[in-house]
Amino acid sequence: MPVIMGTAGHIDHGKTTLIKALSGIDCDRLKDEKKRGITIELGFAFLDLPDGQRLGIVDVPGHEKFVKNMVAGAAGIDFVLLTVAADEGIMPQTQEHLEICSLLGIKKGIIALTKTDTVDEDLLELAQEELEDFLSTTFLAEAPIFPVSAHTGQGIEELKQALQKEAAGLEARSDIDLFRLPVDRVFTMRGHGTVVTGTLVSGRISLGEPVIIYPERTKSKIRGVQVHGQSVESVSAGRRTALNLAGLEVEDLQRGDVLARPNTLLPSYVWDVELTCLSSSPRSLKHRKELHFHHGTREVLARMYLLEAEEAAPGETVIAQVRFPSPMVGVYGDRFVIRSFSPLRTVGGGKLLNPLGRKIKRFSSQVDKVRALTEEDPHGLVLAQLELAGSAGLTEPTLQVMTNQSSKRLHKLLQDMSAKQEIFLFDKEEQRYVLGRLIQELIADLLGYVGKYHRSHPMETGISRGRITSEWGRGLPPKLVHFLLEQCLKKQRLVTDQDVLRLPEHTISLARDQSELKEDLIKTYEQSGITPPNLNGVLEELQVSQKEALPVLKLLTDEGRLVKVKDGLYFSTKALERIRKMVLDYFAEHEDLSPGDFKDLTGLTRKYSIPLLEHLDKEKLTMRVGDTRKLRKR
Repeated sequence: MPVIMGTAGHIDHGKTTLIKALSGIDCDRLKDEKKRGITIELGFAFLDLPDGQRLGIVDVPGHEKFVKNMVAGAAGIDFVLLTVAADEGIMPQTQEHLEICSLLGIKKGIIALTKTDTVDEDLLELAQEELEDFLSTTFLAEAPIFPVSAHTGQGIEELKQALQKEAAGLEARSDIDLFRLPVDRVFTMRGHGTVVTGTLVSGRISLGEPVIIYPERTKSKIRGVQVHGQSVESVSAGRRTALNLAGLEVEDLQRGDVLARPNTLLPSYVWDVELTCLSSSPRSLKHRKELHFHHGTREVLARMYLLEAEEAAPGETVIAQVRFPSPMVGVYGDRFVIRSFSPLRTVGGGKLLNPLGRKIKRFSSQVDKVRALTEEDPHGLVLAQLELAGSAGLTEPTLQVMTNQSSKRLHKLLQDMSAKQEIFLFDKEEQRYVLGRLIQELIADLLGYVGKYHRSHPMETGISRGRITSEWGRGLPPKLVHFLLEQCLKKQRLVTDQDVLRLPEHTISLARDQSELKEDLIKTYEQSGITPPNLNGVLEELQVSQKEALPVLKLLTDEGRLVKVKDGLYFSTKALERIRKMVLDYFAEHEDLSPGDFKDLTGLTRKYSIPLLEHLDKEKLTMRVGDTRKLRKR
């Protein structure tokens, strides 16, 4: 299994010298580092352990001015080698580096008590006791301490054996197949072009594959892959990797960028997080405080919004939002570190809960939904993420980023949850899911809306799909509205007649005078044959206003008893069928039908002929060609 070890410790406590003694590689590569005798930038090496395994090494600077580089180097390591000089003991960066490792979720490590050749046995024993006492409340409380001297070679072989044992005892890395490589170096290699290096934190990448550099979404392609100076075809998580990128200049990239496959990560200006203020912090973390934010290999200025408190006291953990001046990309469970401006020191850190956050109101119910994201069980986490997403739902690829699961395991989980109707797939094309409980709530609200419409329009057979979508469904994804309607129809909670929907129990209720008017209108129009009566004259004779008659006329058209040819012009359905038959019989012997032919055929005046011809065109029985009509089906 690939393993990465990182160093930690105060400046001049012998980290780089120890790595050289172990591996033979000098990690100080810069002229300024050689001149000043301190590590400024990240250094990289590897060590072939006694059992043949190759251990990747990240050497970090110890000076307080370069802690940001240390944080970048610590991202992605499996265990830490903490160095403490026997002649100085615990120093400020000893504590800060250890706190950073803890905030980044590192749980394993070994301690090297260095420079043993500079102290006598009594001082060495005292230094070891001090170190044990200091580590007793940290994740390294049970870690072995090895007194070593890089100059004399004392303890080096024993340390190598311990490193081998530590590497062998690590748990297998997560099988997350989401390829991510946070960039920690960018440079040009003669004959190759632009090269980036980093620790591959998850997934796998191969030669020739397309990649995106996030958050800018710059496109590129893998032109070469190297691991510890050796060219390979592909590389998997847990290895220090150099990737040669096609079509890019050094200026196009920077430390903190993230390489991933196209359309996999989600650049966002807002993250929901679980934030812990370090117990050693000199003061509380205040709401809206601007801080140095470290994630992966990236450092940005960000503002911290506390969602359930005005401040987070030392040692306290709270729910918060981080808002960035430019987009960031992350995955659920990622760790971060925050540092204050003055004094410039590490004050806290935490865990990313939602990499696609939206601004929410403090002290609201939405905060409880964010807090639910601390649920680490994949099943509960899927429910919590969908709860927060609401009616917009989440796609399967987005859920992978928001749960940090392998695509195979997540797909199986979503299928199982769908089968139990805990969630619903409402958009198959986008693979978009929504919470099952929300579907039930929306269906209940939809049926209530249709029932209210029936009560307001008792003479209408139902309500159109279009009206439901534009009125009730305003603000909902159209595909979700369609899904809800189909669910209601499938379970017969709604019934449909063409494009009109209604509750199964809905029947048209007419007042006595409306029932009489309905019968009078039917009788009048059917007795008139194909020559319809004048509507105003009919209403005047029946002593009914247009306002009173229009609902009844609409009902008759909905029921198919009358056909509205244009405003104020109605035909009985039987009459219109007779006219259609006349037209079809005419076309059996003729190619064209002019307005004059139609007038002669039906005996109707131009007042009725032209609207009828236009109506037959709309019904797609005929089609207008010039001044005549032809039978459309021909």
